[in-house]
Amino acid sequence: MRTMRVAIVGSASSGKTTLAQALAERYRDAWVPEYLREFVDLRERVPVEGDQLHIAETQAAREDLALARASRFLFCDTTPLMTAVYSRHYFGRIDPKLGELVTARRYDVTLVCAPDIPWKPDGLQREPEDQSAAVNAILAEELAARAIPHVRIHGPLEQRLRQVEEVLGRG
Repeated sequence: MRTMRVAIVGSASSGKTTLAQALAERYRDAWVPEYLREFVDLRERVPVEGDQLHIAETQAAREDLALARASRFLFCDTTPLMTAVYSRHYFGRIDPKLGELVTARRYDVTLVCAPDIPWKPDGLQREPEDQSAAVNAILAEELAARAIPHVRIHGPLEQRLRQVEEVLGRG
């Protein structure tokens, strides 16, 4: 049986990590944490435009490595698509190589986390103010332009888990 890659995307503080961890526990399967967090912690700074491709490539490589640990599902806490979205938001463009990487990555299911949980700043990792409306507008444009089917997930965690179960089936 082939492992399904499940992309979990959305703006900062929309519950992606919490959902990815909870899904991995519920389905007793693997998940890939967001590399951006590690990048920011190690470098003690936010990324610049020249870091975007490295961040996306590292995220993708970690997904590929985690596939060996997965059985039915691999839950991906963000994807190169979100790096591209943030590149558009902060730098006004998507580097062509980053765009190619986004196009080359395939996910069986894409879950979009709604920004309906309280936003909170998180040191260097998060913007100093809520950017979810602007980021989600760009995300919607990118999903449409790339013809990526997706399911919008909303509400508190238990509600989100039930919504995902409707998409993936029960564990």
